[in-house]
Amino acid sequence: MPFRSLLAATVLMLPLTAVAESPNIASRCAGFVKKLGGGALSAHCAEPELVARFIAAGDGIADDFEAREFGRAIRKVMDLADEANTYIAEKEPWVLAKQEDREQEVLDICSVGLNLFRQLMVYLAPVVPAMAEEARQFLQLDTLDWHSRHDVLLGHEIAKFKPLMTRVERDRIDAMIEASKEDLVEEQKLKNAPKGPLTDDPIAPEITFDDFAKVDLRIARIAKAEYVEGADKLLQLTLDLGGESRTVFAGIRAAYAPEALEGRLTVMVANLAPRKMRFGISEGMVLAAGNDDGIYLLSPDSGAEPGQRVK
Repeated sequence: MPFRSLLAATVLMLPLTAVAESPNIASRCAGFVKKLGGGALSAHCAEPELVARFIAAGDGIADDFEAREFGRAIRKVMDLADEANTYIAEKEPWVLAKQEDREQEVLDICSVGLNLFRQLMVYLAPVVPAMAEEARQFLQLDTLDWHSRHDVLLGHEIAKFKPLMTRVERDRIDAMIEASKEDLVEEQKLKNAPKGPLTDDPIAPEITFDDFAKVDLRIARIAKAEYVEGADKLLQLTLDLGGESRTVFAGIRAAYAPEALEGRLTVMVANLAPRKMRFGISEGMVLAAGNDDGIYLLSPDSGAEPGQRVK
């Protein structure tokens, strides 16, 4: 398949709201580096094992891109982005910055954060090249090519942070799809038999609008997530609906660590009858998709607020 078709397919499979997580890491750290380091990162790496693991992850991501397993590659990048955000959230540099004699510690933490951000931008560059170019300019690097990730940034000067592109606009997606139609049609003809989710799981019988209107879907923020003792598949989620909280047991333990979920927005069925389980009462259901490769929790676009109805 030509590259434009690969890119269109990749963008369609990419959880677009999650792309915003990578620039979020930079925005959290850049100001402290400017203030405490004069615009230069720390001269040493405070978390060499963490940074080395992010670098090593590039081999598997590259293999997935080469094999055209774009969804798998992007999910690996998003897992790294969740881990990087969790690292910053747990270290709380904004709290340490208010304490005396913690300036170097804050600079070290934020320097690690920007090194992790750099790795993520290398991995996302094939998919969102415009955002990657803005990141390159912010980091004042000559290149973000795949091999550049091996060099840890020490004592490196950065530019003033500016908000990066965090959305792929609908018209751009449509344009890529239109440009790829002929190629995608030809590829479809080469397939020996129908494949995909609709083949394995056909669309359910038709319902009326009134039937659909009975389901009350709401935006919820995951205020707390924790393992359920004695349950191999469940996580216990405390969901904030904007003035009301619900407890939901969700079978997503295999795909998500609790700390990566806290603070994240998702969509829940709010008017589902409570279900008594061995571990407690489940007061609703979060929405997710899944296949043999994993489970993918649904997330609304940025700007959505807890309690809002999904229409």
